[in-house]
Amino acid sequence: MQGVDRDHMQGFSPQPTPPRKGWKRPQRPAERPKRDPAPSRLAYRLHRMWLTPYFRRLTRIGIPAFLLAFTALLWLSDDNRRASLAGGLTGMVEAVQNREQFMVKVMTIDGASEPVDKALRMMLPVDLPASSFDIDLDQLRSDILMLDAVKDVELRIKPDGVLAARVVERQPVMLWRHARGIEMLDDQGQRVASVTERSVRAKLPLIAGEGADKASAEAIRLFSAAGPLLPRLRGLQRVGERRWDVVLDRGQRILLPSDGAVTALERLIALNGAEDLLARDVSVVDLRDGSRPVARIGINAQNEIRAVRGQPLLDGNGKELPKDEKQG
Repeated sequence: MQGVDRDHMQGFSPQPTPPRKGWKRPQRPAERPKRDPAPSRLAYRLHRMWLTPYFRRLTRIGIPAFLLAFTALLWLSDDNRRASLAGGLTGMVEAVQNREQFMVKVMTIDGASEPVDKALRMMLPVDLPASSFDIDLDQLRSDILMLDAVKDVELRIKPDGVLAARVVERQPVMLWRHARGIEMLDDQGQRVASVTERSVRAKLPLIAGEGADKASAEAIRLFSAAGPLLPRLRGLQRVGERRWDVVLDRGQRILLPSDGAVTALERLIALNGAEDLLARDVSVVDLRDGSRPVARIGINAQNEIRAVRGQPLLDGNGKELPKDEKQG
């Protein structure tokens, strides 16, 4: 074709090649139907359910948790497996609790008397040495505070295996005599301990009567106001759970009012300093009427007056003596 002029080739179309003998034209494959892009109804509903937060949490957390719980319950349904698991856990816990750094070996007590010290050691829930996990400090402190003689206590386990207790005991300031015996009270009226007789703590002032412990604060003020009467003071007696009587030696008694008892006693002390009233034969001084104190003279003074008047004499109980005794 090199020698052929290109201008002469324009408009020339080549003839188709005749098919070979026995050759068949291949058939075109049938066209596939186009896929519908719309999802199925089931796929649409599942997709909408998946978009729900509750359904997602149920699928991701609820179902796996249920399967795990079901498997665990199925495994624990056997008694031997449960016993083996419990024994293994108990052994692990005991192995940790009984390690050397958790053991309490000794107990030290500061600020306690010998009886309180002995009581505190007996209140330990375990015998030493013991694990600190076996000692409940809060419960032990509550039990110790139930002792009458203990006002406060501090418990602490030191790193070297020492249970340290710091005790603050109640200090007795008075004795309280009642129908059941004699008890020592602190400045708040709390019981400290019992005594068999007053001579055990003879230096402590004495109060008596039912309900006297509840008015201990007023009794302390009366003892402080007694001043010059303290050497003669035998004690205070609660009357009717509402007022006090001051009991002196020689059988003298001062009746105080229910209100303003301290002020009334101070007035009597001032009167006694001026008139020396209590040095006379006076058995009772009644101060219940704040406007007018009343004094009751003793039996001897009464007999002297009755003798001058020619009246029968009186005995120690205020009764008239028989005729023969009067003449004697």
